[in-house]
Amino acid sequence: MPSTLPPLVRFANFEVDLRAGELRREGSKVRLQEQPFSLLTVLLESAGEVVTREELRKRLWSEDTFVDFDHRLAVAVSKLRDALRDSAEKPLFVETVGRRGYRFVSQLESADSLPVDSKGGVGETSLPSSRPTANGVLPKAEPLGSTRSRTSRLIFLSSVGFAVLLGVIVLPKFFHIRSAKGQSLSPRSLAILPLQNHGEDSSSDFLGLSLADVLITKLAYVNSLSVRPSAAIEKYRGTAIDLQKVAADLKVDTLLTGSFIRDGDNLRITYQLVDAKTEKILGQGVIDLKYDNLLTVQDKVTNQLISELQLTLSPTEAERLKSEAAVNPVAYEYFLQGLDFHGQHKFPLAIKMLEKSTEIDPNYAPAWAYLGASYTSDAAFELGGREQYRRAQAAYERALAIRPSLLDAQMFLANLLVDTGKVEQAVPLLRDALRTNGNSAATHWELGYAYRFAGMLNESVAECERARQLGLVKANGSVLNTYLYLGQYQKFLESLPPDDSSFTLFYRGFGEFHEKNFDQASKDFDRAYEDPTLYSGIGKALSDSIHQRKAEGLGLLNGLERQVRERGVGDPEATYKIAEAYAVLGDKISAGRALRTSVESGFFSYPYLARDPLLNDLRSEPEFDEILQKARQRHEAFKRAFFK
Repeated sequence: MPSTLPPLVRFANFEVDLRAGELRREGSKVRLQEQPFSLLTVLLESAGEVVTREELRKRLWSEDTFVDFDHRLAVAVSKLRDALRDSAEKPLFVETVGRRGYRFVSQLESADSLPVDSKGGVGETSLPSSRPTANGVLPKAEPLGSTRSRTSRLIFLSSVGFAVLLGVIVLPKFFHIRSAKGQSLSPRSLAILPLQNHGEDSSSDFLGLSLADVLITKLAYVNSLSVRPSAAIEKYRGTAIDLQKVAADLKVDTLLTGSFIRDGDNLRITYQLVDAKTEKILGQGVIDLKYDNLLTVQDKVTNQLISELQLTLSPTEAERLKSEAAVNPVAYEYFLQGLDFHGQHKFPLAIKMLEKSTEIDPNYAPAWAYLGASYTSDAAFELGGREQYRRAQAAYERALAIRPSLLDAQMFLANLLVDTGKVEQAVPLLRDALRTNGNSAATHWELGYAYRFAGMLNESVAECERARQLGLVKANGSVLNTYLYLGQYQKFLESLPPDDSSFTLFYRGFGEFHEKNFDQASKDFDRAYEDPTLYSGIGKALSDSIHQRKAEGLGLLNGLERQVRERGVGDPEATYKIAEAYAVLGDKISAGRALRTSVESGFFSYPYLARDPLLNDLRSEPEFDEILQKARQRHEAFKRAFFK
């Protein structure tokens, strides 16, 4: 269908050139692949009006994509929002309208004159997408300019190539290395920032964060090097870097920045290692790779890491730094895409990618570990059901069967054990992981999470703050609840991640509710509920309590409690918050029922139960004292077992 738009359309600080097929921001081209660009065009044609999902399917996809349509549309919308720097929570441009479709909400401008692009029409010279097709097969690779490029090969190459870069040139400078005289050199703190895509193919953007994540994970076993975790560097994806500001935010003295360009069968990685204080370049270079050299490169990496680098490493560290067994390149691409979606908290999309990865190559342990993590998050935050918990545990066990010392799998399994009422089993697993690497920020955070469930509140704060000192500035959607349980409400609010996700908005409202700032709490609860989840539903019920809508609030809580019971989702801490909301709304019977379920399911934070102000109306109930004593008994047994 011919476009009804003028050739050049402007909105905010963007312009869309339909003849050139380009999106520009303040005059600079924004990388946007063909499908998201076409989606933008359709939305612009009906600006201010809802474009239904069915209309989008008919306009942009063929009939044979019906089965996979939801996934493809979600990916296209996500890519478009990323290009526009937009968000689903606070849309400036692309608004989600219930379950109907999408609407473009910004004011449009048009221009009569348009410089004709020499490249031709829409998408004629753009590189094709490397996204897997509906049947899971990647497009065949051909030279750039004629047909499609060998994406699956290049992605696997890119991870190996950057590992060569880090292993050969960077690592010798920053591990705990013995000099010829036997003197010990001091390690540096290091942040590996997402690689910037300097090529024309925006479909490879996901490599930026996922490759950095792979490298960070690889270095997680090196105690003598303090590397910032992936959650800390995620926000620097696709942004201009102010070296000193980033270093100050992450509390590091060294930054590794890099970029990549994909061109047909070639991949070029450029890097700089920078002293953050002086901005002096400590090391820099370019590495060019071809697929035909893959096996040679893998062997070379292994030999150099073992024989040429004289590192002071424990046996566990040395084992971890060995090159991994070969991975199917297509499976590896799915893994990297899943890793990228997981980092964005888009768990259903992450599951699709990681399931495909493990199907193609069932022997790659990290893919199983992150598949389990995505199942767990989908169950807890998206009400995915007890089946997701079962799948998560099976995935973790599969990962550990392949690689018993895989740190991520140990940590993720411990998180699942806590969420399913087995805190006492999780703590030894996490303490063992910290004996392997005491500088693992994420493991410190998970241990603080476990201590919180068991009521060891001061110990929980100590572990979480240690995680933040190690650079965990945004803890994967979690929050430092322990400050709330200690009654330190302002510290709790200050500890929240600086974003407007549904989860963060709920907790911001929850902290304000405790501070009795009810007007602001209600606003944040209502904004959070624009994305209905278990937690945002609890917040909406509390908002109803503020506005004296008791029946509506209780009805919402009854529905949430029923979903938790029927689907087996939601950790016991979430059930505890359902009990709090029931108590605030005056339903003592339901509050007691939910509170008992929470304690018996594994949330036995006795010191918090003993003084929680939201439960004050329950304290005169006979059942409350019985529940409190159960929590006390398990809390004290935990304390004897782990804090002798």
